[in-house]
Amino acid sequence: MKILGPFVFLLLLGGLWCQNNRNAKATGKSTKKSSGIQQGDAGQSASAADVTSGSTGRTGSTSRNTGGSAESRQEGAAGTRGAGQQTDDMRLHYLTNTQVTCNDGTVAGFYLKEFRGSRRWLLFLEGGWCCYSRETCDYRYQNIPRLMSSSGWPETKRGSGILSSKAEDNPHWHNTNIVFIPYCSSDVWSGTGPAPTPPSRPRQGRDKVRDRNTNATEYNFMGSLIIREVIKDLIPKGIKQAKVVMLSGSSAGGTGVLLNIERVASQLQQLGAEAQVRGLVDSGWFLESKQQRSPNCPETVSCSPEDAIKIGLRLWNGVVPDRCRQLFKRGEEWKCFFGHRLYSTLTSPVFIVQWLFDEEQLRVENIYIGGQSMSEEQWQYIQNLGLELKNSLRDVTAVFAPSCLSHTLITKSNWTSFQVRGTSLPRALQCWDRSLEAIRNNRTPAKGCPFHLVDSCQWPQCNPTCPALVDKTTQQELTLLQMLVAMGLDLQRLGLDPQGDADSLVSMVRNGG
Repeated sequence: MKILGPFVFLLLLGGLWCQNNRNAKATGKSTKKSSGIQQGDAGQSASAADVTSGSTGRTGSTSRNTGGSAESRQEGAAGTRGAGQQTDDMRLHYLTNTQVTCNDGTVAGFYLKEFRGSRRWLLFLEGGWCCYSRETCDYRYQNIPRLMSSSGWPETKRGSGILSSKAEDNPHWHNTNIVFIPYCSSDVWSGTGPAPTPPSRPRQGRDKVRDRNTNATEYNFMGSLIIREVIKDLIPKGIKQAKVVMLSGSSAGGTGVLLNIERVASQLQQLGAEAQVRGLVDSGWFLESKQQRSPNCPETVSCSPEDAIKIGLRLWNGVVPDRCRQLFKRGEEWKCFFGHRLYSTLTSPVFIVQWLFDEEQLRVENIYIGGQSMSEEQWQYIQNLGLELKNSLRDVTAVFAPSCLSHTLITKSNWTSFQVRGTSLPRALQCWDRSLEAIRNNRTPAKGCPFHLVDSCQWPQCNPTCPALVDKTTQQELTLLQMLVAMGLDLQRLGLDPQGDADSLVSMVRNGG
């Protein structure tokens, strides 16, 4: 859990601090000349595409962002809370602890939609991958400032998918307290400290003071601390009385769930809460890259995701779960960012949602479905990817893995339409919920309510409920075989018969694909 191939992935995980003149940074940095790094905004934070921003009126937002009193920052939110109860909007709250900030030093925060009387809480971590060097962070700030600063955040947001408060869109989680935590730390929610090397004199415009012999930046990386402070600020809202707290996230936010769920459970326990903490990881379960790259990663564009995390961990002062860290020697903590290595060390229950042919995983290997030509070797990689992901999910207790080409799921407005073996994701989550409650109350879980759902068919798009494939040039919807032809593959050379294989796909689907 938003390399132009690898770089688009670097904005996926469906995406470092200045201490001085922070408000000026939003305008000063935006005019900075591009460093030449090609980094797409696949912010593929699902939330970016599927969470609707509300009013952008920001009365007093400047003083609140630069560290005004907690009372002044919350005054506006408190005054409109009554109106918020009558809408489906989540309302912005800045953190009480103004020392915990976004990359650029503006105060971090969260959006909240309270459901009075509910003892269930759903916390969502936005995605958008990361930056891991001066160059990648400067580029990110210039092109996607919302992932590094709170200065442009709207006062309200309206959630979709599992963040919707409408029963017809979100049948089992609409009547919960919903918390959306914007991603503005660029550290895959792992950072725990301020800028490692503060500037020696105030910055002015493009003039940035740094030691060019190091990877030091002027940004703050506090992703893990932001989560901690959000929990603290939710205490007056009633989270200590919660029965269930679900920490969820998409892409990089999903990986952030894996990295922080044990820490959240421990924090709530120390507060005296009796809530069961659960995790919901959407499109944050990745495999290591197969591409051969320079082991020293001398140029930012040549870094694999693994190398980016290795470099970033030092810059972010990043943390990983203790039990996972103990499995690997010093310098290998980066391995804990990969779910298949981390999962077995977790004690909190976690539900994994993962497309078997994740588009961002493919982009790491420079494969763009519907956007360019494809080689036979790349087609073979795609087929093998599905098998590898299935194998990596074999021992996961709760999983929903459709055989589709896509990225992120739980905040899509049509998230209820996707099925595996006739079971939708909301239904699977309900079955998982009932099973956990039964176990918690020393009862035998009911049978016939599945929540380990992995497609058995081998082809991409063999599940009839998959999102449609769209040709990037014509914007037309295509079948998989039509897409392969459009991308230059010879179906006969690959041993594929268009009619025969289409019939076999239909047969696989009808037999439980």
